Amino acid sequence: MNLDFTAIVPSMPYILQGIKVTLQIVLVAGMLGFFLGILLSLFKISRLKPLGWFADLYTSIFRGTPLILQLMLIYYGSPQIIGYQIEPYTAAVLSFALNSGAYISEIIRAGILAVDKGQQEAAMALGVPYPRMMRDIIMPQALKNILPALMNEFITLTKESAIVSMIAVSDVMRRAYIVGGDKYRFFEPLIFAGLIYYCLVMALTLIGKAIERRMRQSD
Repeated sequence: MNLDFTAIVPSMPYILQGIKVTLQIVLVAGMLGFFLGILLSLFKISRLKPLGWFADLYTSIFRGTPLILQLMLIYYGSPQIIGYQIEPYTAAVLSFALNSGAYISEIIRAGILAVDKGQQEAAMALGVPYPRMMRDIIMPQALKNILPALMNEFITLTKESAIVSMIAVSDVMRRAYIVGGDKYRFFEPLIFAGLIYYCLVMALTLIGKAIERRMRQSD
């Protein structure tokens, strides 16, 4: 074996700078995907059939095709469809948000349906408007139930963000690949990138558990 991790030590700060890019993409895409997921989940439980059909079709498309395909369609296909090239960062955020929204919508829908129907019936009997009932009564209870699943989706998004290196976004993976090409040693920088992703995932896992414990204590 011809391994020498000391050879990439000078390049480690350069790779570490990619953490900021990775987290920016994950946070922005995660928030957009969360709000999109809420909207789609409300469509799915709506009494208006066309809204439910649209949400189901949307979910089936984005869950049934690879994320990397969606990313490349948005980035490489944008000049042909809209007439100009979308920036790599924007394409990454957009593709991840659209994809994540499909998965989150199913998680939220299941959480809403898991809330005791008596809560909704009581709210309706008291004349609480539907939007207020969903916002103040149903949704808070649903979010408590689905927090672990939401954190898992966020962790998955963090790991999958590595594919943005395919469109030259300077995230952790892209920088590790550049260092590998510069040093003619790919194993060491890629292992270092893997360690960074592992630490990010472990940190998110601990944050998720802490939030879950706090929400349980507040019950």
